[in-house]
Amino acid sequence: MMLTEPGILTYSIIIALCLVIGLLVLGYRHNEAHWGGVGFACLDGLNLLMCRHFHRLQHDPVPLPEQGGCIVVCNHVSGLDPLLMIAATKRPLRFMIAREEYERFGLQWLFSGVGCIPVERKGRPEQALREALRSLQAGEVVALFPHGRIHLDSDPPRKLKGGVAWLAQQAGVPVFPMRLTGIAGEGHTILSVFVRSRARLQVFSEVACSDMKSADCLEHIAECIEGRTGENT
Repeated sequence: MMLTEPGILTYSIIIALCLVIGLLVLGYRHNEAHWGGVGFACLDGLNLLMCRHFHRLQHDPVPLPEQGGCIVVCNHVSGLDPLLMIAATKRPLRFMIAREEYERFGLQWLFSGVGCIPVERKGRPEQALREALRSLQAGEVVALFPHGRIHLDSDPPRKLKGGVAWLAQQAGVPVFPMRLTGIAGEGHTILSVFVRSRARLQVFSEVACSDMKSADCLEHIAECIEGRTGENT
């Protein structure tokens, strides 16, 4: 029996729908963090599979408390970094990101849905810090890149932003430093997601910034995320 063009189109649509449904079910089965809502659970599981199998992510255990606020910080080498950090943790991460990234065409619904906090880098960043502080006080996990933008090991030294120390001290929460290496598309945002990596996430002991001077806290975090210490959990 020969299929007409409408028949081919119908079968193509059915096959595409079956593939989409299959992917969503696969993602849901591998979901680990409770983002709220079936759709985001599916995306979380698919991201986990992509990071483990396509980007070959290897990571230390991430000892986040099961409940309560805390801060996660990491070096920032590509647009893939947040996806790898999410895949390595079992709690949702509320990322602080530049507003221009938050408003990127076609992605704002996603950034808003997962609770990203937009930061006005050239305006009033304190508004974002206050929102992050409220999130920490509500028991959430806030994630940020204290270099403020993509910064490679080969780049000139860059001073860390002081927001992480301020947040930790104001909220009285621990900071968990991480360091990413092995990213094939480092220096790129979108491209890095599609270039296969052999990613490695090193996790360091928590830092009690509330018991330290801000400068000491920032220096300790810098040593970890910039690879200037051999300590890891």
